[in-house]
Amino acid sequence: MPFIDKDIEVRALGTTRWEVLKPIRYLGRDEGFIVHRGFETDFASVPRGLVWLIPKYGRFTAAAILHDFLWAQCRARRFNWFDADGIFRRAMREDQVPFAHRWLMWAAVRVGVLRHAPADPFRHGWAQSLLFVAVATSGAAFVAVPFTVVTAWLVLFWLAQLPLFAVSWLRHRDTVEEPQRPRLLWKLG
Repeated sequence: MPFIDKDIEVRALGTTRWEVLKPIRYLGRDEGFIVHRGFETDFASVPRGLVWLIPKYGRFTAAAILHDFLWAQCRARRFNWFDADGIFRRAMREDQVPFAHRWLMWAAVRVGVLRHAPADPFRHGWAQSLLFVAVATSGAAFVAVPFTVVTAWLVLFWLAQLPLFAVSWLRHRDTVEEPQRPRLLWKLG
């Protein structure tokens, strides 16, 4: 297993951000990577309408944290986007993430690269470009209808609860309590 230590320790920084408390070491095919203590992650960047298919964390959590770290390196121009996404897919395979999940997640992060490096998904030859288009297109076709339905229901539930939130806020606006945040210890394998 390429992740050297199976334990992942994180601390919640809010509802969507986490801080790594213990370094995460990954030994890749050609080089090793260390996600240092203090690095911030959001685990898997899954849109809320798709968490029914792929949750924010799971068997792929270590790979998602590593991928967030590698993307930070890419934004700083110290690493290649294509390689970061390839390492993400390989790390998920090594952690025995099911085939369809890892390929859908890989295609999603490749689509995400379009925001940062628009030419990147298509500059690694026609075979890689065709693979990306095939996986992204079939993945989009697979999740489009359920994503739309789930997202519509989430919006409707939010709108239905809005009056309750307003009443609760008006009643308790002078009392502010700090939420208790759990400390999680992930054990892989």
